[in-house]
Parts: sequence; structure tokens; C-alpha cells
Amino acid sequence: MRQQRRNTIIGFLIGLGVASVISIGGSGLQKVAALSSDPYAGLEAFTSVLAVVQRNYVEEVATQKLVDGAINGMLNALDPHSSYLTPESYKELQVDTEGSFGGLGIEITLREGLLTVVAPIEDTPAYRAGVKAGDQIIKIQSELTKDMGLVDAVKKMRGPKGSKITISVRREGVPRLLDFTLTREVIKVQSVKAKSLEKGYGYVRLTQFQDRSGADLEAALQKIAQDNGSLAGLVLDLRNDPGGLLSQAVRVSDLFLESGLVVYTEGRLDNQKQKYFAHPGGQTEIPLVVLVNGGSASASEIVAGALQDHGRAVIVGTKTFGKGSVQTILPMENGAALRLTTAMYFTPSGRSIQVTGITPDILVENLTAEQIAAREQREIREENLRGHFDRPEAGAAEQKTPEKTDKKESEVVPAAPAPEPQGGAVPEGTGEKVAATPEEKKEEIKEGELGKDPQLDRALEVLKSWETYKKKTHVATVVK
Repeated sequence: MRQQRRNTIIGFLIGLGVASVISIGGSGLQKVAALSSDPYAGLEAFTSVLAVVQRNYVEEVATQKLVDGAINGMLNALDPHSSYLTPESYKELQVDTEGSFGGLGIEITLREGLLTVVAPIEDTPAYRAGVKAGDQIIKIQSELTKDMGLVDAVKKMRGPKGSKITISVRREGVPRLLDFTLTREVIKVQSVKAKSLEKGYGYVRLTQFQDRSGADLEAALQKIAQDNGSLAGLVLDLRNDPGGLLSQAVRVSDLFLESGLVVYTEGRLDNQKQKYFAHPGGQTEIPLVVLVNGGSASASEIVAGALQDHGRAVIVGTKTFGKGSVQTILPMENGAALRLTTAMYFTPSGRSIQVTGITPDILVENLTAEQIAAREQREIREENLRGHFDRPEAGAAEQKTPEKTDKKESEVVPAAPAPEPQGGAVPEGTGEKVAATPEEKKEEIKEGELGKDPQLDRALEVLKSWETYKKKTHVATVVK
């Protein structure tokens, strides 16, 4: 498979901007420089600002620090996903995609200038301690995080195995900051987890798209098939999967398709217009349901969109994150790199993922109306990020209009009433405990566990009634 671009996890937004600067000279306030219509004339203004800061700032500042800040500010002005990676942060990015690093185990982004948890990684210190999606990280070791860049925050939270760190978070509905003292571990993210649901029905969870995700998924499918003799159906769980490598999104989709377009990209340059195709040999006979939610982003949306457009899978869950932009890593001679948004993703039928995300064929909510409203206040989607791109239109030569079908509107399935439990209820997607009352008690929701995960329960129901549900799914005219 040819070299693919990398599409990395949600969020590295870095930023100190260079705004209008006024110097205090001997005769009062003086404007440093004025910009002209010449795009490169601004460099003169920049050097003037640099000189004034070095001469007049309250303490001596290293030139490299000022230059890095200026670069960060320039990229920060573009969109939430373009950033400057110092040599150190570039190495950390490479470590992330390999799936092993020392730290706490949380995915973070910037929302309205605040460090915000996208999702804790399963079976990590942050996950076990109870850090939740939507938590705002206000302090790291007593240091306020306001205006702290993501790279700096990640750097502070990572460290040697066994060392301790305290983070303070603000949570919706909680009147005080919550302190978590966590012990760092070597975080080895197991991107593929598989098991049998019932005899003949398999379940595979993909937590993020790393270097070996496609190969690991293929091995997991083979093992499940061997354990069951044959498979009557499979659930692919992409909930809270923030994405990762584009090459692996294509590889995962290819495992379930026989031919046709998987995804294509469009950018300003010819080399940013790419098409990625499936190859013969995919497992096309096994009924497939894909689970998604608001935490499914980027590579997850590529897979869900491709399988939906080809009519290969029924998509169950809630609307996805909506990140449809391509980031290309451009290494620099000094060991640093630029992560630059260079193109947009489109599904085989020409749908843009950007902002709109993927809408499930069957919409299943695990929560009550009150819990859904509370979750939506915390939930982060692409459209909530400052400076995000609006949904683009595909090129006229590429876009195909899906054929009209008799598909009904997405089916809304609330959680069924459950027997009274012994403790409190845990809303799906957040894990935040809600005190049970004598009037209303609900069984604890546990993702991936039959009987305690309504979305998974519905997925299994779909597989057992495959021919009926397959007729309801979206069948598009795909780009060949």
C-alpha cells in the first residue's frame, strides 16, 4: 500500500499570537511598524517587534522562544488542527502513533481557551481515577492552565513511570474543583480488543488508529472466527475512538470491502487530491454493525462513512464528531515539523465529514432526556472548536448524488426501563455518576457489556434480524 498521509488525534492547538505591538520609547507611545499590501513586507514589522521586545521586555528572552511563539501564533490563526511541532513535541507525536508513552492516559483539546478532556483512554490512571470526557483541566500541579498550549500541557502531564502528578478539573454540575492525584504509568494503548458476544456473534472495539491497528484487527477477526467456527455477525465498536492514521482507516475499511473507493481527499495542490481504494479479499459476507458516538472522530468517521456508503454495514449510535480535515506532517531541517491542514476528506459518495459528521442509520441514545441535555453541554464536536472549517463542497468532477431510497428517518431508541439496581446510574459516554432516587433508578451502563449497553444490545438485535435491517440502510451511488 502506497505511503499515506498521517491524520493524527484530535486537538493539538498551540498558540501565542503576535498582535499589534506598541513600544514605550523616550517620547511616549510609538507604533513599531505598519503592514503594507506586500505579503512579505510584514516580515519587516516582525523583525521590528522582535527587536523591541528583546530591548524593552522586563526580562531577557531567548530569540528562539520568540520565534517559536510567532510561528505558533501564525498557525493558530489558521484552524484548530494546524500547529508547529518542536523537535521534542514531534518525537512525542511519533510515540503517540506507535501506541506507547509514559503518562496519564487522556486525550485533550482546547475549547474556548480551556484544556478540555476529549476522552480518557481505557484502563489508564486517568480512566480508573474517574476523569471524564468534558472535564476542564484548570490546574496541573497547582499551575493554572489558562492560555497553556496543548504541547506544553502534554509535556507537563507526561513523565517517568511511578511519579505522581495532581490535576484539578472543573466538571459541569459540580460546584468545586475536583483534584485527582495520579501515578504515571507506561501507557500502552491496545488499539484492538475482541471477544464473542454470543455463539456466532463477535465484538471488536477499536480504540484508536495506530501503526498496527489494521493488522491487529485482521488477527482478531481470525481468532473470533476460529473460536466460533463461523460468524453470523460482527459488531465493530468505534465509539470514543478519536482517530489516528489515515493509512489504517483505509486498511480497516479494506478488511470489509471487496472493491471501490474508500475515501478521497481534495486540496489546493494536485498531490493533495488522492483516492484510496479497497482491494479484493475483504470479508464481505459477514453481517456488520458499526457503533459510533460523538467521540468517534476523523479516521473513525472515514471507516463509518465508507461502510455506510457502500451499504456494507448498519451504523448504530449517535452522530459523530465531524472532523473532516487532513493534516500533513511536514518535517523541517531543525528536527521540528509543521502539522498543516492540507485537504478535506470525502466519503465515497461525495459527502463531507467536516462539521456534519456521520449520521447513524439507527439513532440509539442510552440516556434520559435530562442526561442527554447535560451531556451535550459537555460534549465536544468539531463545530465547537474556534476557527474550524465549514463543511466544504466536493469538486464537481468528484461528487455523486446518492440515489433516493425509501429509507426512513433515523430510528430513535431510548434506553429501556431496567430493573432496580443496588447503586447509582452511570450515563453512557461519560461514566459520571448520578445519584439514584427511590422514584427512578436505572441499571449501571457499561459499554461493551450485553444487557448494560443499550447501543450494543440494539446492534446484536440488528445482526439477528439482518435481512430486515439491511433493507433500511442507506445505499449510495459510490465513486468507483
